[in-house]
Amino acid sequence: MESLEDRVARSVFEIFDTLPAKCKPRTYETGVREWVPLSGIAVVGEDGIVTCVALGTGMKCLPASLSSISSTGGILHDWHAEVLAIRSFNHFLLDEALSIARDHSFQSSILRQRVSDELSSQEAGRQPYTIREGLKILMYCSEAPCGDASMELVMEAQKDDTPWPVNLSGKNAQQGLLGRGSFSQLGIVRRKPSRGDAPPTLSKSCSDKLALKQCTSLLLSTTSLAISPENAYINTLIIPKSQYRPEACERSFGPEGRMKPMVGKAWSQGYAFRPFQVKTTDLEFTYSRRSTASNPNGKSKGCNISAVWNPRYQDTLINGARQGFQLGNMKSASKVSAHKMWMDFMSINKELGGIRPADIIQRGHTRDYTGYTIGFRVPTREQVKKDTKKEALKGWDRGADKKIAGHSS
Repeated sequence: MESLEDRVARSVFEIFDTLPAKCKPRTYETGVREWVPLSGIAVVGEDGIVTCVALGTGMKCLPASLSSISSTGGILHDWHAEVLAIRSFNHFLLDEALSIARDHSFQSSILRQRVSDELSSQEAGRQPYTIREGLKILMYCSEAPCGDASMELVMEAQKDDTPWPVNLSGKNAQQGLLGRGSFSQLGIVRRKPSRGDAPPTLSKSCSDKLALKQCTSLLLSTTSLAISPENAYINTLIIPKSQYRPEACERSFGPEGRMKPMVGKAWSQGYAFRPFQVKTTDLEFTYSRRSTASNPNGKSKGCNISAVWNPRYQDTLINGARQGFQLGNMKSASKVSAHKMWMDFMSINKELGGIRPADIIQRGHTRDYTGYTIGFRVPTREQVKKDTKKEALKGWDRGADKKIAGHSS
C-alpha cells in the first residue's frame, strides 16, 4: 500500500504534469537539461483523500540592489518553490473566502465561516473564516529547503567536507550568514542565494522561513486579516529520502533544535508553536537536480522560469513577475503578489461591509496598494514574529541586511 507521503508527492506531480510546457524546465538541442525545485501543499481529510491545493517551482530571488523595483507590491522578492507554493495557497484561501462572502450558498471544501462566539474581540479584530477542522496540511519539497536544513548535503557535495574555519569577528561575522558559506556555523539564519559570488539579497533561506511558519502559520499578513491561523499550520513536511538528513532537520525545525525556546509558546487568536513532522518519500520529481544529473551527457543547469498553480489560478513567472510583461508595469503582477492579494482582501472587506476596525492596521499605514505602500502590520502576528526571531531565529535582522547590501535601513 502506498504511503501517505508518497501519495502527497504523487498528487503534486500529477498537477505539475498538467501544466503547459512553457512553465516547465527545457531540454536544449545540445542535450543540456534544466532542473528546478518543486513544492506543493496538499490537504488530507478524515476520509484519507489527498488533494493538492497549491504548487510552485523556482530557485531565484531578487538582488537587494533591485529591491526598489518591487515597491508597487507587484513583483516578488523571493520566488523559491517553497515560497511560491505558500503564496499560491494563500491566494487560493482568499479567493475561496471571497466566493463565500459573495454567495452564502457557496460551499468551500477548505474554508468555513466562523460562528459569532468564535470571533475575537481583541485588538486584531475579527477573522470571519477558518480552515475546516479535520483537514491536515502537508507540504512537499523536491529538494531539502535551502539554508540550515540542507547544510549537511552541501558539505557532502564538496570534495573536502571538512567545515570551513571562519573568523567570527567584525564584518566576517555578518558575511557568515550569507548563503552556504561558513559551513562550520550551523543552526543560524542564512540569506539567499547560495553562491558566494552572487549579489546579496534581503531574502532569508527557506529553512528559516519554514521554521518561522511553525509559529505564524502558513497565512501571510494579508490573509490573516480575514482567516484565523488556528488550523493553518503544516502538519508534515515531506522531502525525498535522498535529501533527508535527520540531524539537519531536527536542528533547523525540531523542538529539540534551535526552535526549543518556542516549545509551549502560545499567543492570542490561535497562534502557537506547532512543530511539523519531517517525513520522506521514495519518489523523485522528474525535473529534480538528481533526475537531471542522470542525463547521458552529464550536463544540466537551473531553470529561470517558475510555475505557480492552485485550483483557481495558474501562471508562469520570471524574475518575480508574469512572463511576457514589462517589470514595473502592474499588468506584470501575479495574483500571488502582495498587491493582488491585498486587493483580494479589500474585495472581501467590501462584501462584508468592513470586517476590520479602523485601528487593526497599526499606525493606519496601508489602505490599499495603489502607488505601492506596504506599511500595514497585524499586531498579534507581528508579536509572534518578533518573539520567534528574538528567541529562536537569532540574527534575523533586516536593518543589518540592508547595510550589508549597500542600503540604508
